[in-house]
Amino acid sequence: MSAVNIQQLGVRMGATRVIERLDLNVLEGEFLVLLGPSGCGKSTLLHAIAGLIDSDAGSVHIGGRDVTWADPKDRGIGMVFQSYALYPTMSVERNMSFGLRVAGLPRREIAQRVARTARLLQLEALLARKPAQLSGGQRQRVAIGRALVREARVFLFDEPLSNLDAQLRTELRRELKTLHRELGATMIYVTHDQVEAMTLATRVAVMRGGRIQQIGTPGEVYARPANLFVAGFLGAPGMNFIAGTVDAGAPGAAARPALLGVRPEHVALGAPGTAPDGPAGTAPAHGRATVTLVETLGAHEIAWLALRGQRLAALLPAGSAPPAGATVDVHLDLERASLFDAGTELRLELPAAAFRPDPS
Repeated sequence: MSAVNIQQLGVRMGATRVIERLDLNVLEGEFLVLLGPSGCGKSTLLHAIAGLIDSDAGSVHIGGRDVTWADPKDRGIGMVFQSYALYPTMSVERNMSFGLRVAGLPRREIAQRVARTARLLQLEALLARKPAQLSGGQRQRVAIGRALVREARVFLFDEPLSNLDAQLRTELRRELKTLHRELGATMIYVTHDQVEAMTLATRVAVMRGGRIQQIGTPGEVYARPANLFVAGFLGAPGMNFIAGTVDAGAPGAAARPALLGVRPEHVALGAPGTAPDGPAGTAPAHGRATVTLVETLGAHEIAWLALRGQRLAALLPAGSAPPAGATVDVHLDLERASLFDAGTELRLELPAAAFRPDPS
């Protein structure tokens, strides 16, 4: 396994700057996920690491070696794409061993690597089959196996599960997590799916417009988002935002327009004049709202609320949401809320108690 160090990387596509002077250090043996919406530059960054596209500024080091201008085959990487890209006329064994055969490795070593990888990915019974005889999940495992047999220093994954149905994605997420634990390899994984990011990553790098907005553990970026974009992008539904101001009388605070961010699971509801049951405990009511819609999600329900002309979501246990049209008191768990400057959109390191909502 190897660390990956990227310094001041720039990538241009024609007249468009896709990656803007980006710095990133990927630690040895970690599972780093590049997360962001379509067009944010995450796949471009991965392809630049792989050497599939050229950079016009900066450098890429893998294992301490400058590979900025090295061919992909000389970078010590294994890559898995969104499409399986398997040879249809070759068996699973031949697909997995093709690159090793081209590289001229001895037959015995090739056989050992394929057998070891097939055992790891539960492909032993499928080695003689052709891709047309495999399910989508099996084909993607073969594609992953083809990368693993190279015994690369770094593995790159470009949205490898996006073509699979929900159940297969869940199964392969679990297998990839186990695979990383067993191999201890450095893995960089691109996705727009935040569930994949939160379940797979040791660290998540949230990207927007060719820049990294925040990097940290899944728990850190979820609980303490660095700016409004990260706060709104993570979570389903996303974070609630309430417009207001910072109270100039609060310690260390200067009066300014601000937004209070509260996750839906940190919103509790109660009948008018009563304390709620929920994460906010007996916190005082922060306003009276009308329930406009209730969505059922199996074990949970989302109650959509109209509060002072703003829309809020509350994530509640199944069967506990008031019906549409009901009037409820809204209780916010301020200890787990976030505060953002309305102008810069950056996180404010101030207590949520310094916030004053705009009058209705």
